[in-house]
Amino acid sequence: MELSIIQNKIYEIRGVKVMLDFDLAEMYDVPTKVLKQAVKRNMKRFPIDFMFELTKNEWKELVTICDQFPETMKHSYIAPSAFTEHGVTMLSSILRSDVAIGVSIQIVRAFVAIRQLVLNPPIDKVGELQNEVIALKEYIEEVFEDYNDINEDTRMQLELINETLAELQSKNKINQPRRPIGFNAIKNRNAGE
Repeated sequence: MELSIIQNKIYEIRGVKVMLDFDLAEMYDVPTKVLKQAVKRNMKRFPIDFMFELTKNEWKELVTICDQFPETMKHSYIAPSAFTEHGVTMLSSILRSDVAIGVSIQIVRAFVAIRQLVLNPPIDKVGELQNEVIALKEYIEEVFEDYNDINEDTRMQLELINETLAELQSKNKINQPRRPIGFNAIKNRNAGE
């Protein structure tokens, strides 16, 4: 039997992962009535943390949530029994057929696989990449906002510097006489040395 088929028959009820008696009976290839009788004859093996009866409300709620139950079970007035991983293991000791032993091993493996998934959930690489891209986008937007602010400030400062330089140049042009150029200017300069 495939683990995925077994895992689809594991439910969480009262905060515990369990399997229901009619699913187990089907997997063990025995009638549900036979499974329930075997459990009643061996009740000492099934404390409350191994097996418990669902209340009618729990059963109704489960039926409304899950549509995979057989129609006969959906309308049953008798709520099924729920077996924890340890209860399933104990079932294999009272149902001694080779089928029951093989199925119990597979069921325990399914419970272990589910526990591993809960403890070590698969890494969502796409989700991680999306989060990194979002963070990078926010960072780039902040940098560009800062850059635009600096750029605007820099433009204003450069304009002030250019205006000041233009004013200084115009004052220097007005105050300084022009130096003569040409042959006479060089002759006069050499004569002064």
